[in-house]
Amino acid sequence: MMPTEPLIRWDWVLDHLGEIGERLVEHVTLTAIALLVGTALSFLLSLWALRRPGVYAPVTWITGVLYTVPSLALFALLVPITGLSVLTAEIGLVGYTLLILIRAIVGGVRGVPADVREAAVGLGYTERQSLWQIELPLAVPVIIAGIRVAAVTTIGLVTITALIGQGGLGYFILQGIQRFFSTALIVGAILSVGLAVLVDGALVLLQRRATPWLRTGR
Repeated sequence: MMPTEPLIRWDWVLDHLGEIGERLVEHVTLTAIALLVGTALSFLLSLWALRRPGVYAPVTWITGVLYTVPSLALFALLVPITGLSVLTAEIGLVGYTLLILIRAIVGGVRGVPADVREAAVGLGYTERQSLWQIELPLAVPVIIAGIRVAAVTTIGLVTITALIGQGGLGYFILQGIQRFFSTALIVGAILSVGLAVLVDGALVLLQRRATPWLRTGR
């Protein structure tokens, strides 16, 4: 009988630590760019929707359509236009963050109690001052909850961009599937899951620091 190959070949892992590190950095970079650009665009669109409530429905409809398009189909549509590039990957990744973040930002601000807004008006706050100094700070827990969902979703989607040569840790998953090589597959999967857990935990800590009034006993 032929000896069976071990599930994980640690010698391969040790020999490829440099490449694993490079792919991890690539994964983090793709995720960070998508979240930063997605958050900035979502914030602008959310402010627009808050000022003009009639805009909210069409904005969420358009971003909802983007969100429902399968990632592989979206990349296939983009490749003939933008090629196998980082831009192609980021257009798709950013597009999938918009609906989540816009709903979180608008929902968080609209969820501020009416009596808080009335108190701000009574204290002489303008509409803009009330938004920036009272409503947005109170909406932080909901907004960060949306960012957490967007971050974990994006980390998962980055693995799929390996199909267009921009996959970060997804490169190892794709390599493992193509070569029936479990070590590369497991390395890519475990590091992707670990990265998602780490980023989610960091955002939870950020939320606690940003909302000291929510801590018990304070």
